[in-house]
This record gives sequence, structure tokens and C-alpha cells, in this order.
Amino acid sequence: MKKAQMTAMQNLPYNIKVRRAEIRAHEFISTLDGMGLEAHVSVGGLDSITLLYFLRSIGINVPAISISSLEDKSIQKIHKEIGVISLSPGKSKTQILNEFGFPVISKRIAGKIETLQHPTEKNKTVRHAIITGECGAQGHFAKNSRMKLPQKWLELFAGYENENEDVNYKIAPFLVSNKCCLYMKEQPCDKWAKEHNSKPFLGLMASEGGQREDALVEHGCNYFGKNVIRSAPFAPFLRQDLLQLAIDLKVPVPEIYGSIERKPDGTLYTTKAQRTGCSMCGFGVHMEKRPHRFDLLRARNPKEWDFWMYRCCTDPKTGGKFGWGRVLDYIGVEWEDEYFPEPEQMTILDFME
Repeated sequence: MKKAQMTAMQNLPYNIKVRRAEIRAHEFISTLDGMGLEAHVSVGGLDSITLLYFLRSIGINVPAISISSLEDKSIQKIHKEIGVISLSPGKSKTQILNEFGFPVISKRIAGKIETLQHPTEKNKTVRHAIITGECGAQGHFAKNSRMKLPQKWLELFAGYENENEDVNYKIAPFLVSNKCCLYMKEQPCDKWAKEHNSKPFLGLMASEGGQREDALVEHGCNYFGKNVIRSAPFAPFLRQDLLQLAIDLKVPVPEIYGSIERKPDGTLYTTKAQRTGCSMCGFGVHMEKRPHRFDLLRARNPKEWDFWMYRCCTDPKTGGKFGWGRVLDYIGVEWEDEYFPEPEQMTILDFME
């Protein structure tokens, strides 16, 4: 599938996208039946809860699994109410941060920074490409490739290569990694799937961007690969489609999202969190306006916020405690001052009511 094809599907009317998702879901089940395989739904937040309700509404009643303990308490509550099977994470959140590093910026960029922070002879060519954009034989000697880390992040994280590349970049006072989902979510879910001879339905949408978009554009809704088999019936959905479907199916909305409402122009939105994830995840936080996810965590649970900000990690050099505060300070995200929204400016219309 090409990007243009995905864009065309994203522009289809809502009812056609829903019907198309139904067809793809039944095709996936039919193909799995022919392969002697079962199916399940991987459930997390509102998107995949909506997927579960959608599948049930079209007669596909398969087990739903989740690493529920990683989700917000309000999401955990919904999981229990709708019969989601709760699995244990492969590693704890603090283990991940201390052993591997912080999930920050994006999965793709975090993976590149992690490579720079762990130099070996084997990844020498990759490290050079991350710094310069110049690829070796495997990359057809391309220059200015997508492998290069954006300059902003080179300045902050690429100091390990100063001597090799004759540059003068900084070394961050913490490790970065994109392995959190692998150990906490993917491995436990993959283990369950293998034990039950089952393949997943996923609530992924290309409109989320990043690696998810890349994978969905490349492989489409239903993918039967050598090592990966999965269905993402909502691949061409936009956020508006997802929220409309949640309304149509009367999906229970976890409290962390607030409620689904409609703006005067007709746009649907959730009154609280727009997206959710693990409370220790920082992917994309640098792009959020305040109140960002850590501000919202502070408002919901000050004790948990304090732990993640100040005490979740041990500095291997000093033995002192630190947390996300060090990371956010380093990448220029404000967090320590308690955020209070500015009051809306009054207009003459307010006095005419």
C-alpha cells in the first residue's frame, strides 16, 4: 500500500470506513480459521476499547487481553467491567527506566539515541549514519538520509561521537530507550498469544503518525507476514471516526478522558485527556502544550507524580535519586511549577448576558 492509497481511504465517508473495517475484520477471522489459528483483541485505552465493542457488535466474540496495570486506574476499572484478561508486565516501570533508560521524544528517535549511548564495533556504521546521514553499502551510500538525528537532538545527545566525528555535542545525564513497550507489553502479550495459538486485533490508526503510520501504510489493515500476523481494522480511521464510533456503540469512556463532546463546528473531542498511555511514558511530551501529561498526572495523583519526577531512578555514579524532572529539564519542558490555566479574557459579550 502506498501513502496516497492510505490518504484516499482516510478521506472516505465515515459509514464506508466503518463498513470497510467490518469486512477486514471478518476477512481476518476467516483467514485465521483456514490457518488453524485463534484471534484476540489487544486492549489499552479508548481506541482499543472501542475496537473491542466494534468487534462484538459485528459478531466477533474473541478474548481481550491487556497489561492493565500499566493503564490509568479509570481504564483498569473499565477493563474489569468488560471482561478484559489482565496480564502481568514483563518488567516493572522502574526496572525499565533504571536498566534501559527513559522513553522520550519518539520511539524512532529514542532508538537512535540508545544506539549512540551504547557504541559497539557492530553499530559503528549505523552511528555514523545517525550523526551525518551518510549511509554505508546497506543504505546504498545515500547522503542526508532519514537515519540522521535532527540537529536539535544531536546537540543534546550525540556527544559520545565527538571524537569519532569531530563534533562538539553534549552527553545527556540519563539513558534513553524505546524498549519499554517491548518488555512491559509486547513480550507478555506475545507469550499469551503463543500459548493460545492466537493472533491480535489492534486498535492502531495511521493518523497517529510515526512508526505506526509507517507500518500500516506498508502492510495495510490485515497483515500476514513471516513473523507477524495482525489485524488493524481502524487503520484508515481519523480521530473523528473513532470518537463517532465510540458514541454510536455507546462505549464506556474511562474517566481520564472525561466525556466525548462536540464543538460548535461539529468537531468531536474528549474533555480531558486526548490520548493516554503509561504514566512513565514521555514520547511526544515535548510537543504538548501545558497542561501536559505530567501536569495532569500531578492533578490526579500528586504522590505518583512526585515519585516519577524525583525518585524513580538511582544515578549509577552518585547513588542519588532522580526522575523525569531531570529529563524534562534537559529537553526544555517545563514541569516543576504547578500549572494553573490562565483565565479566559472577558469580552463585551460576557456583560450582555
